[in-house]
Amino acid sequence: MPRTLKHDIPGADWRISEEDVRAKGWPALFGEDVDPRQPLVVEIGFGRGEFLMDLALAAPSTPHVGVEYSAKRVLKMARRLARAQIRNVRLLDATGEGVVRDLLAPNSVKSFWINFPDPWPKKRHHRRRLLQPALVHGLALRLVQGGMLHVATDHEGYAESIDAALAGEPLLENVFAPAPFLRDVPGRRATAYEVLWRAEGRPMHFWQYRRRAG
Repeated sequence: MPRTLKHDIPGADWRISEEDVRAKGWPALFGEDVDPRQPLVVEIGFGRGEFLMDLALAAPSTPHVGVEYSAKRVLKMARRLARAQIRNVRLLDATGEGVVRDLLAPNSVKSFWINFPDPWPKKRHHRRRLLQPALVHGLALRLVQGGMLHVATDHEGYAESIDAALAGEPLLENVFAPAPFLRDVPGRRATAYEVLWRAEGRPMHFWQYRRRAG
């Protein structure tokens, strides 16, 4: 018998809409819960949410934004944040492309995290992949100077196109150079899915790119 999804939020509800961002702006949406001088930290596709929660707990004065194109996952994450009484995260049920294009200003983000996006393995579906050169350029423009873009995948084919898109962006520099990527990053928290995929023997790929100065 399937479990019923609980829609009540046991505390503050940190879900917001795209209209909220356009009408009020990020500072008003976070209010006194964060340091208004701090740029955003954004995770696109937060999945189960444990990675985003760890980021937020490690930097309680920094505003964090979680983007997920699944209302069910956003609702579950809202419940987790309420139970944990975490106040420096806002959640959006939206596409990553739309949020980057329409809701984030240039030089407003300290770091982007994109962990294991859907690889869309069939060739006819490659155009649906999140990490395309146009999006990478948009991400780079929205990073502050010295800001970081973190990307991970377990899919070899997708890794090739991700690497090409990142290496081809002139606004970014590879922190791991001369290596194109790393198989392991010391101190990096594993996502729940990563733990499962490592157990299956899938190859990990981690990139870290920095917004160039000037």
